[in-house]
Amino acid sequence: MKNKNVRKAALIVYLVLLFSGCSSAPRGQPETRIGRRAAENQLETANKEADRGNYAGALSLADEARRSAVSADDPVLIIRSGLTRGAILVSLGRSDEARAAFGGALAEAERIRSVPLAAASRVHILRQQLIEGSRGAAEVREQAKREIALIKTEQTDLALGWIVIGLAEKESGNWAEAEKGVKNALDIHVKGGYMEQAAYDWYLIASIRSVSGLYQDALDALEEALGYDRRAENTYGLGMDWKAMGDVYKKAGKDAAADIAYRRAADIFRSHNMLQEAADAEAKAERPPADP
Repeated sequence: MKNKNVRKAALIVYLVLLFSGCSSAPRGQPETRIGRRAAENQLETANKEADRGNYAGALSLADEARRSAVSADDPVLIIRSGLTRGAILVSLGRSDEARAAFGGALAEAERIRSVPLAAASRVHILRQQLIEGSRGAAEVREQAKREIALIKTEQTDLALGWIVIGLAEKESGNWAEAEKGVKNALDIHVKGGYMEQAAYDWYLIASIRSVSGLYQDALDALEEALGYDRRAENTYGLGMDWKAMGDVYKKAGKDAAADIAYRRAADIFRSHNMLQEAADAEAKAERPPADP
């Protein structure tokens, strides 16, 4: 009985020490990640703001995230912030700055010998080259295929790689392969719950179908885009979807439907004080259509 009580007492002491964290060894300082978490949150918000057309605000957030990343000397965050900054700068038409941001991210990825991050950096560079026409579509497509094989697990980077492949196929007039590439990205975005990106994927699919003359199919894709943008409450995306619908209706010779879509886009933009976008949408009713 005495031995049983001794064992019971010893067990109680052990449990107290275990759950209180007591130890005879000196305890180290707990890791501080406040700055890193702030930078990660800023990057996430920057990407969301860019998806919503607020490029100036997105760039400000990305700049602040980069400062935090540099301050913490965190290589991965330095790379991620550089890629986000570069993507936003491409959207703003600031090509030289974008190239510098992507180049810096790639150099850092190579320095730490991260094959996936280096591949992701090259995918961003390929996208810029394709947009600016500084590299042939077939060459971009083939390199993008090699890069996504290296990315492996990072889903958002894989999705971008597939989008680049889809856009390169579109540039080459390979409509079925172009849509297949973008749909691969769409699957990733839907599974990950990225509503704004899924909406943009459908927008790109609509553009592919419109260019190939499949106007009703393009309108169906834009209805899908509207559904995702509504779920995300993405005013900018909704306005762009309706404006694209106006373009498709116009190309199909349905001018009355096009005017309704353009006015709907203008109303949506105006509701969020996007006055230039609203004016552009209204003016399109009197101009020849462009591919969405």
